[in-house]
Amino acid sequence: MSKNIITSKRIHSIEDAKNLAKKRIPKLIFDFVDGASGNEKLCEINSTALDQIRLEPKVLRNVEKRSLKKKFLGIDFDYPFGFAPMGMCNLTWPEADKMLARESIDNNIPICVSMASTTPLEDMFELSQGHSWLQLYIFQDENFVMELLERAQNTGYKVAILTVDVPIQFRRAKDDKNGFTVPFKIGPKQFIDFATHPRWSLTTLLSGIPRPMNYVTSKKGNKFVRSESREATDWEALKRVRNFWKGKLIIKGVMSPEDAVKIKDAGADAIQVSNHGGRQLESATSAINALPLIRKVLGKEFPLIFDSGIRSGSDIVRALAFGADYAMIGRPLMYGVGADGAKGLRRILNIIKEELSTTLGLVGLTDINDVSSEIIAEKFFKDMKY
Repeated sequence: MSKNIITSKRIHSIEDAKNLAKKRIPKLIFDFVDGASGNEKLCEINSTALDQIRLEPKVLRNVEKRSLKKKFLGIDFDYPFGFAPMGMCNLTWPEADKMLARESIDNNIPICVSMASTTPLEDMFELSQGHSWLQLYIFQDENFVMELLERAQNTGYKVAILTVDVPIQFRRAKDDKNGFTVPFKIGPKQFIDFATHPRWSLTTLLSGIPRPMNYVTSKKGNKFVRSESREATDWEALKRVRNFWKGKLIIKGVMSPEDAVKIKDAGADAIQVSNHGGRQLESATSAINALPLIRKVLGKEFPLIFDSGIRSGSDIVRALAFGADYAMIGRPLMYGVGADGAKGLRRILNIIKEELSTTLGLVGLTDINDVSSEIIAEKFFKDMKY
């Protein structure tokens, strides 16, 4: 583990980190990290639905020695969670990408490198010592997608994640209100916002304004357009990606059992059950409600990842009990970075890992691989409407 990083003494919970980040970084940036689609209620629904799952404590079990090690897609990891793909991370704090890469090494977990990463995919692979997975979308111009996949294969990437739940980007009111654009357009409101956060502004200026570097380094000269259309993405597009990519392929953003079956039949190696963290269809159900339905139609063996709403180690255990094999975390990591940089990120990870281990022991288990629906409180299980 990197010995030069100590954990933040200012953070005692993920909510602490969120509140500190809100004060430390510009409103424009915090709302980009924290915001959701439409009225933003789905983000809250995601977390509430997870919190409502009650687990059954067990007693008089010897739980002195506990293991959180997990094998997923044939890869051995030290924990049952990884870092979800997040675009433009260095906006939260300079070198956030490097912080995440370092923690992926120290914790032996995957880091999903966004198509809109502020560090080129080749550099992220090197920084993470091969712990990187590449995430991408399909746009109307598929040549750029294939270019990125080719670059990833040449670099040594073994896993790609195709996000399919954003054919149309849902309105994000906070971003509209704050005037958030990439690249930045500095008006009076943005100037005041940055001026009242001088440490972030000066550090960011000295480090260089973050840019979507996979686009900047594109040989085809592609430019990042946040609102670029993905409306033409269909099953044939998935087939073309599957035929091109030789590694493991995960399809992210699946909420429909019907879609899940078709995706499995199309040759995907895993599915990520997700409603984009509440950032897409605002009237969708919580992702955790969709998880057992998808598990039921796919059977016990097909690999499933879960994200959307995870705010604790207990939430990860809940997701595993509902049928996930692995989990991905997003916003809490950025809260930690925004609150206290590398020290904040490490503190968030330590909190999550401690909660994971403690929850595992309190439900009477010593191995994370033994988590199943059996740990769900019986009354709750009977009342489930699935």
